[in-house]
Amino acid sequence: MPQISSLRLLLSSANHHALLTSPLTPKPPLSLSHLFKIKHPFLHTYTHKPRRLLFAAYSRKPKNIERPGSLSGSRRRSSSSSKTENKGKPAMEEGSSSAIAESVGFNKRRAEGKDKNDGPRKNLQLKVRKLNPVNTISYVQILGTGMDTQDTTPSVLLFFDKQRFIFNAGEGLQRFCTEHKIKLSKIDHIFLSRVCSETAGGLPGLLLTLAGMGEEGMSVNVWGPSDLKYLVNAMKSFIPNAAMVHARSFGPPVDSSGATDELFVPINDEVVKISAVLLRPRYSKVSKMTKEGSSDLDDSLVGVNHLENKISAERMQSTAEFALKPGDLAVVYICELPEIKGKFDPKKAAALGLRPGPKCRELQLGNSVQSDHQDIMVHPGNVLGPSVPGPIVLVVDCPTPSHLQELSSIHSLTPYYSDPSEQSKEMCKKVDCVIHLSPASVTCTTEYQQWMSRFGEVQHVMAGHQLKNVEIPILKSSARIATRLNYLCPQFFPSPGFWSLPQLKSLSSVSRGPSEFSLPASCQVITAENLLKFHLRPYAQLGLDRSGIPEVTSRPKIIEDLITEIPEIVDASEHITQLLHHGNNIANGGSMTLQANNVVIEEPWLHETALPSCLEGITREDMEIVLLGTGSSQPSKYRNVTSIFINLFSKGSILLDCGEGTLGQLKRRFGIEGADEAVKGLRCIWISHIHADHHTGIARILALRRDLLNETPHERLVVVGPRQLKIFLDAYQKLEDLDMQFLDCRQTTEASLKTFESGENKDVNGSVGVQNDQKDGSNLFAKGSRMESYWKRPGSPADASVAFPLLAMLKRVLREAGLEALISFPVIHCPQAYGVVLKAADRTNSTGKKIPGWKIVYSGDTRPCPELVAASHGATATFEDGMVEEAIARNHSTTQEAIEVGDAAGAYRIILTHFSQRYPKIPVFDETHMHKTSIAFDMMSVNLADLPMLPRVLPYLKLLFRDEMIVDESDDVNVATAAAI
Repeated sequence: MPQISSLRLLLSSANHHALLTSPLTPKPPLSLSHLFKIKHPFLHTYTHKPRRLLFAAYSRKPKNIERPGSLSGSRRRSSSSSKTENKGKPAMEEGSSSAIAESVGFNKRRAEGKDKNDGPRKNLQLKVRKLNPVNTISYVQILGTGMDTQDTTPSVLLFFDKQRFIFNAGEGLQRFCTEHKIKLSKIDHIFLSRVCSETAGGLPGLLLTLAGMGEEGMSVNVWGPSDLKYLVNAMKSFIPNAAMVHARSFGPPVDSSGATDELFVPINDEVVKISAVLLRPRYSKVSKMTKEGSSDLDDSLVGVNHLENKISAERMQSTAEFALKPGDLAVVYICELPEIKGKFDPKKAAALGLRPGPKCRELQLGNSVQSDHQDIMVHPGNVLGPSVPGPIVLVVDCPTPSHLQELSSIHSLTPYYSDPSEQSKEMCKKVDCVIHLSPASVTCTTEYQQWMSRFGEVQHVMAGHQLKNVEIPILKSSARIATRLNYLCPQFFPSPGFWSLPQLKSLSSVSRGPSEFSLPASCQVITAENLLKFHLRPYAQLGLDRSGIPEVTSRPKIIEDLITEIPEIVDASEHITQLLHHGNNIANGGSMTLQANNVVIEEPWLHETALPSCLEGITREDMEIVLLGTGSSQPSKYRNVTSIFINLFSKGSILLDCGEGTLGQLKRRFGIEGADEAVKGLRCIWISHIHADHHTGIARILALRRDLLNETPHERLVVVGPRQLKIFLDAYQKLEDLDMQFLDCRQTTEASLKTFESGENKDVNGSVGVQNDQKDGSNLFAKGSRMESYWKRPGSPADASVAFPLLAMLKRVLREAGLEALISFPVIHCPQAYGVVLKAADRTNSTGKKIPGWKIVYSGDTRPCPELVAASHGATATFEDGMVEEAIARNHSTTQEAIEVGDAAGAYRIILTHFSQRYPKIPVFDETHMHKTSIAFDMMSVNLADLPMLPRVLPYLKLLFRDEMIVDESDDVNVATAAAI
């Protein structure tokens, strides 16, 4: 064996994402015939779509293959085989790395973004349902998104026999609905109580999912205040316009000086009347540390109140305090069901001279008729019993004390109060239920509780962020898997970071329960629980229904069930603990002969190579990779979409991709307070490409960081991504400030960084690095190649010199984090798709010996290409053998390609991730490379110090999931990922 001089960490996925540590002595590529031989009868072979070069996963061929480019988001579809190039070529050939990359086929039209019109074009139509005015069943239900993590606001479902209405669509809504079998296809309208990342973070993914359903797709009405237009304009950068043609807003613009005490009625039909009352705060509080609009303060430094700028900052605050901005508007929604008419009395009708027939029907419809035997008019009141008023439900979102001032004084709500001093009883509308989405900081105030008491005898449901069920996971399926993994191997699968008892106690002073509310005895107040219902119809069942609330499944119960199901797991867990405690001995060629009962301890392919020199003297505080999302395309109940958290501990952290729900995953991993600290410590966010499963969680992360650092001197966070991402972020920042600075990936390529280091700026058209890239040897993007035109497009910023200050800032930030460089490189997937290299600085040990720094390569979604091979020496995300054609069509990599590229590059470890959502538990693959490979799960944490022991956990993972190799047929998309370390 050649001596390993350094470590290469490679992450790959179905779209190729890669992580590497410093270079290893390259090995010749292995023969493909040795891969994917199934050794375990209880395992299936899975295919997957490579998305990242550091992680590889598997998925089988989907039932309906999507055409490429039908959606710019993650619901990608394959083009026909006639539109792919070189699909029959082998995935790799023996020889040089560039020969390996150039021998594979790829979909050029998809890579160039020219596949939008391939295949039939969908005509998204708004669903039209047959109304059922009778509505035998109707209720409102709490959808508890964010109840355990507080990363997003809960949603509220208004259910009818033939219609569904959703109030708010925060991050995780899709995943929640999949977990609890709530059919997204039944949704007709989505109402936003505010337009911000907290209430609308899950909307882009939801629209993409609905647009991908069925042959023609589906669309829904999206309602919100006037600032909804800013969100729509931002989403247009990556969502087809057809998916949003039914976005509708109401009310005057936020900067309008007109009165807002007006009732808007978006929905009024035989089923329900939904009215909206705008809450326009008296002022928009601007932090004294914010310096937007001031030319006196440094452009990158936020919150620094320099003495020389104190006067201008105070002047700005005094004027800005009353200046409303987009995102400040909130809405109270009033849902009124029609009254139930009294029962028809045939005896009274006969006494008034009416024969059974059409006239009786007219009376039931509310129309007067002429008597058949008497010269009189018969009115409905003569033959019908007393009518029952229709139930009324309010959904209230009052986010700040400023909104509360408006809420208390608005006249549009007067008819719904029970206070006789304000109106006669005849004018009063009886409200049955008020659902409060307002946070505890507002609901616990005396003013808010006084307002609540004005409704009289009403059921109040407190669903806002406060102390409630935070220890109970909302996503029970993923929590169950996390608990089982933690029992088996806590070192790689830490216990989920739900609130601990000390954290609960520390918040008790600011988060009070309803029992402490100062309300009249007639007011019934309860804390919302996940899936709590309030029945509206039948009228006899009017009231609360707790039957749908999930049972509380404790950790001890999950462990008890696991041991009953797999008795050998006890010995397996003990043996893994012993292995990890003796890891240094094994890593250096030692052996262990421990034998646990009924457990296969070692498999023939588990042998250890020499320890890379970059791991010499490594500590547990150097670097940890936390896989927040390991699924592909869209969230599932088992796996979230793409996100990798590079934890540098005291030196900060970096996010590689940021799919929807990334913040929630951070809070599940580190706890509420721990996640807040992680977000505050972010040094950089890097996004690979514009597909929705890679970036739609970024706004929520940036918004939280802004709020956490609001009163603290700090710098705007650097976001590195493709230029399409800048279009989205620029448009979104018109809605809410994200406190960030954008740097185009093109400005972080190796050639561009060389230009920056040399101080040259010869190309003023923004193509710095492109020409150099084409000069740096033969590749698929070089002159005369199939992809020659791929990079011949204007870059961003227009003048490379504009990026120089940001590059200097990025270099300093990386240096403070102990990193030498962040280098982006182009890959073949879609226009402006990239991979990234993170290099750690060299260090010196106690004897003065220089230790090379580790190197991580994350490939993003890609086909094997020279740029990827040059950056990582081969680690790609992949599909399985049977998915080669689809992998080419979607410009992903197969698992086989991912493993081979990583092995050819001499990668020390390979982590398989970015799994198809059809195969949520564990894939199966040939064991040829299992001595260096492992499988990723959400929340898996890989510390550099544990890398030598990583592959030894795999046999035990197979044991853990031996009875759970079940395909989840409810999921729509199949993707996989591979990673090499």
